[in-house]
Amino acid sequence: MTAATLRSLTAKDLAQMARERGVAGWHSMRKEELIRALIRKARRQASADAKGESLEKRSASRQAAGGVAGGGKGLRHSTSPQVRQQIRQLHNKLAMVRNLASTTADASVKQDRLVVMVRDPYWLHAYWELAPRSVERAQAAMGQRWHGAQPVLRLFRLQPDAASLLERDIPIHGGVRNWYVDVQDPPADFRLEIGYLADDGSFYCLARSNEVSTPPAGTSDAVDDNWTAVAENADRIFAMSGGYSAQGASKELQELLEERLRRPLGSPMKTRYGAGVAARESEQLEFAVDAEVIIYGATSRDAHVTLQGEPVQLRQDGTFAVRLSLPDRRQVIPIVASSFDGVEQRTTILAVERNTKVLEPVVRDVAEVHD
Repeated sequence: MTAATLRSLTAKDLAQMARERGVAGWHSMRKEELIRALIRKARRQASADAKGESLEKRSASRQAAGGVAGGGKGLRHSTSPQVRQQIRQLHNKLAMVRNLASTTADASVKQDRLVVMVRDPYWLHAYWELAPRSVERAQAAMGQRWHGAQPVLRLFRLQPDAASLLERDIPIHGGVRNWYVDVQDPPADFRLEIGYLADDGSFYCLARSNEVSTPPAGTSDAVDDNWTAVAENADRIFAMSGGYSAQGASKELQELLEERLRRPLGSPMKTRYGAGVAARESEQLEFAVDAEVIIYGATSRDAHVTLQGEPVQLRQDGTFAVRLSLPDRRQVIPIVASSFDGVEQRTTILAVERNTKVLEPVVRDVAEVHD
């Protein structure tokens, strides 16, 4: 039993070991105090065992020489099979917590991958698939540092100059294949790495993720934390994760979503050919676009507000929201708030312009696309 081995255990496991070994005052000790107490207990026990073995040898020698009638009873080793079994169980539990590899029976991981999806401005969803041989390579490469290593997700914030700034290390554990990561200050660009962080600060990387961009705050609703919600919002998640951008999404992200949803994702030219297309080839594509503008704000609860001369009804907290049509022209919209006694008046003018252009339709030949 070494200090490094004990530090790899949780405080709860250390407290259980201290209680079973009769360490006085274990219930009020912190983790480092438990480690020191267990090491002292083990040293005293080893010293006692050495003395017991010496007594047993002297007793056996006297019995063999006939010097002691009736024989003396030797001291037995104090570590019972039950304690040894508990220690083995703790080691097995530690190994399972540290193992990030896919262990399910149907998991046939061909290549390691870490995929990140944007769920909303403040949350990322990380999903990984790692082969057992990759974890074995990490263990071999880290050597003695492996015993104190902890599995982590590394969160990097991408800078405008393409540099990656390490934001923080997120401790994770085995037995799962996804993790939710909270982020701040949207919009921002992020990337993740998964691997093992040693006590000396060195990091062994198993896989790197795609780069994603969170949207501005308030531009998207929260998404439930399950694959059903991903299926319902797949196109939006795919788009926020870079799927429809000029750079495009990573190959791993597109493969993962297509495997889970069992349908292709991407631009319409890549996904439109399927069942039922032939029957609709002769139909004309209907396409209509319109726009509205929502003006909202807040004032005193007893104030009087007008928009373009029309009174606006306030909510109980003084907030208001008005939806207006947005015709194809420039509009100047004055919003005026007056105090309840008419002494003070404030005016805000919004200038809004809509300029709609309808381009000529483009009709592609199916044969040319297949070629």
